[in-house]
Amino acid sequence: MELVVFDLDGTLLNRESAISDYTSETLQLLSQRDIAYTVATGRTLHGARAVLDGHQFLLPQAYKNGVMIWHPETERFLSGATLTPGELDNVVRACLTQRLTPFVFTLDEDAGSTVYHSPTLTDIERGLIRSIGVEASVTVRALDELPADATITHVNAIGNGDAINSVLHSVNDEPHLVAYSGVAFEGEPWRWLDVHHSDASKGGAIETMKRLLGVETVICFGDSDNDLSMFEVADESYAPANANDDIKLAATAVIGHHDDEGIARFLRERFSLDTP
Repeated sequence: MELVVFDLDGTLLNRESAISDYTSETLQLLSQRDIAYTVATGRTLHGARAVLDGHQFLLPQAYKNGVMIWHPETERFLSGATLTPGELDNVVRACLTQRLTPFVFTLDEDAGSTVYHSPTLTDIERGLIRSIGVEASVTVRALDELPADATITHVNAIGNGDAINSVLHSVNDEPHLVAYSGVAFEGEPWRWLDVHHSDASKGGAIETMKRLLGVETVICFGDSDNDLSMFEVADESYAPANANDDIKLAATAVIGHHDDEGIARFLRERFSLDTP
C-alpha cells in the first residue's frame, strides 16, 4: 500500500490558501483509484478543516508539525510530546521580549483546543487568529488564565522578520524545543513562528501513520524546513518550485509551482490518472 502525504500551505494549496478545482478533481481521481492520501501540516485541525472538508481526507492526519495525529473516524487526537511549564515560560519570555504575542495552544480532555494569549494584539496578529483557525470552535482566553496542569501542544507567534528570528535563535538553544519559521502571507514581510517539543515532528507522525495503516511506501510533498523530517522517512519526496533551497536539495525531484497546481499535475502523471 502506498500513502501520499501532503503539506498544505505552499504545497497542495494555492496562493489563496485553497484547494483549486483542478486539484480537487485530482484528489477525486486518487480516491477512485484507491490511492491513499492524507496531510501533514503545521496548521491546527481547526485551521485546516474548512480547507479539507469535501475532499475525502478520511485517513489519520498529522497537525502542528506532528505534535498531534487526528483520527477522523473516532474524532480523537493522539497527542505526541508536549511542552513543560518551564519550557513554555522560556518561549513566552522570548516572545514578549521581542514585543510578540505568544499564542499558547492547549489540548482539552474532549479533544478540543483552548488558545491563551497576552492581551495586546496588532492587526497582523489578529490576522494570525483568522489564519490559524481560532474561530467559534476554539476557546480563546487570556494568558494569565492558563491552568498549571494544561496540556500544551505548541506556541505560535507572528511579526517582523528580525523579531521572529531573535525568538527562533533563542528557542533553538533549548535542548527539548524546536522552532520553525516561514513567510506568513505571500508578498508580505511578516513571518510566522511555530514552537513545539523536539520529540514531535512530521517524520515521526508519518512513521506512526505507517504502523496504523500498514503502509509500505510513502510519497510526500512539502516546501519548508518543517517538512525535512518527513522527507527523511519517505520513499519518495517532492518539492514544488516555490520550496526553499534546503527542501529542494533533500527532495527526490523538484516539480511545478504550488500556484500552478504543480502537485496535482505531477500526481496525474505519476499515477496515470488521466488514463481511463
